[in-house]
Amino acid sequence: MDYLKSVVPSHLFSERGSNLVVINPGSANIRIGLASQDTPLEFPHCIARHTTQVPKINVQDQMLNTPVTTAQYMEREKAYDKIATALKIPFLDEEVAKNSFPRKMGRIDGNNPQSSRKEAAFDWTDVYEKHSNSSPALESSEDRATTKEAMDQDQHDDANAEELGSSKHQYREFIFGEEALKVSPMVPYTLRRPIRRGHLNISQHYPMQQVFEDVLAIWDFILTEKLHIPLSERSMYSALLVLPETFDSREIKELLSIVLRDLHFSSAVVHQEGLAAAFGNGLSTGCIVSMGAQVTSVICIEDGVALPNTQKTLPFGGEDISRCLLWTQRHHQTWPQIRTDLYTKPIDLLMLNRLKESYCEIKEGKLEAVAVVHSYEDGMPAGSHKTSLTALNVPPMGLFHPMLLVPDAYAPPPRVWFLDYEDMLEDTWHMEYPRRPEMSEGLYPSMNVGYPMWDSYPVYAAKPKKEEKVGLAEAITRSILSTGRLDLQRKLFSSIQLIGGVALTRGLVPAVEERVLLAIPSTEAIDRVEVLQSRGNPTFVPWKGGAILGILDFARDGWLRRDEWIQNGVRVGKGRKYKDSHFLEAQAMYYINS
Repeated sequence: MDYLKSVVPSHLFSERGSNLVVINPGSANIRIGLASQDTPLEFPHCIARHTTQVPKINVQDQMLNTPVTTAQYMEREKAYDKIATALKIPFLDEEVAKNSFPRKMGRIDGNNPQSSRKEAAFDWTDVYEKHSNSSPALESSEDRATTKEAMDQDQHDDANAEELGSSKHQYREFIFGEEALKVSPMVPYTLRRPIRRGHLNISQHYPMQQVFEDVLAIWDFILTEKLHIPLSERSMYSALLVLPETFDSREIKELLSIVLRDLHFSSAVVHQEGLAAAFGNGLSTGCIVSMGAQVTSVICIEDGVALPNTQKTLPFGGEDISRCLLWTQRHHQTWPQIRTDLYTKPIDLLMLNRLKESYCEIKEGKLEAVAVVHSYEDGMPAGSHKTSLTALNVPPMGLFHPMLLVPDAYAPPPRVWFLDYEDMLEDTWHMEYPRRPEMSEGLYPSMNVGYPMWDSYPVYAAKPKKEEKVGLAEAITRSILSTGRLDLQRKLFSSIQLIGGVALTRGLVPAVEERVLLAIPSTEAIDRVEVLQSRGNPTFVPWKGGAILGILDFARDGWLRRDEWIQNGVRVGKGRKYKDSHFLEAQAMYYINS
């Protein structure tokens, strides 16, 4: 404790974080880096593999998408009109009627510097092997400085040059990250995302083993090429996984196996994303709202403890807002006559995401902006189209009116796969009897982790996560009210924290405060709602919190060692867990509250 009082935080991070890799995977991006770094590397969590399959599938998940039904379309229009009333803009039918006349280009809003920014077009990825990577003769040359001259003079080197020329048409075996998203649909590659809607992307079209192989390939590439940690040196590093609350126990175990068995880390531990986010913002109590690309989740933290019964999962995120932006512009006839396909051309989704981040915000009144939209035709350079986008404040309001964000893409994986018959979460430990189907899902009085201070906390049976069919304000309200204590509820309503990429949406904070306050029943004695300002980039807060938890865990009693995991896994009666306990190390609590 004396050491913690006197140590300089920057020294503590550099000393203890230089051999700790913090990994925070998501459906669209993975944030990864050494705990000693200020910010992590954010990398698109996808891989494009070369394929010889006929007919070729551009995106592995495209077969899972479902068309919008007539009922869903009508619900979407009703949701739009509700939002129009709240934002004081014309209804959908009124706007369409006006658009039958030639549209005038609106002026650029001078108060929004981003609306006048010209976005550069994306370039198609070069899918062929590079010269330096495909010519063994050049690598083994005795004098690399004079290789080019020798090739012009020597017949043997002419043959090497011929080999080099032919290698230009050799496809790369796999492509990672943003490069994978910019692969042309004309080339023989299939894009895969190993995590979808907050779960491992296992389906009849994407077998379990392929998902694991892709996770391993992506993470190994980042560690080797971006963090410069080769496989031979990883035994000197530990890994800390910051995983979303949406993950089930079997998914956690599989990711741990990849980290320890395949990536060769010496030890590893898992922390929940919500808990890590609280610590990343320097707080031990709060309502954490994680808004990612495909999933939004809510969970409450009290004194460094994640309360499992408060968890809510909403099946929409930033990518759904981007799709809604395209639907809105097409409905208003402001989108150019180009072929924009968000399901089979990932580069179009990249463009829509960038437009959303630049122009969408939540505020009353008509919101328009002049923007440059790009068209990406197969194998052709990008075309530019200047247009006036309208109703830019409507798509982000889909967070509060989810029927606007029709779930027509990337439905959640089937839940049958996640039944875990080796469930070793903490609620099944130290049990005097095995759990039986006929037992109730209430408390398990025999559960005891050896810390009496937490005996009063309810422990719930592990079961598949259920998704809520409500808007963001209702989900936050239900999560906080489920705690059942007025003093804690008041504290949580005044300590809401927004994390994830969607949290960067302009105008979102006052919108959340206003709508959560309206969603609280009048019978509740609560009259104040406050969203706390994030200490840093909301996208990186959980990663930073994971780094803090890992550095301050001096004893590391709960960490799993590689040899133990490979030989035994996790057994009943052991003190090492792969999911957060209902307590934290005293050192971490003391340091964060001092």
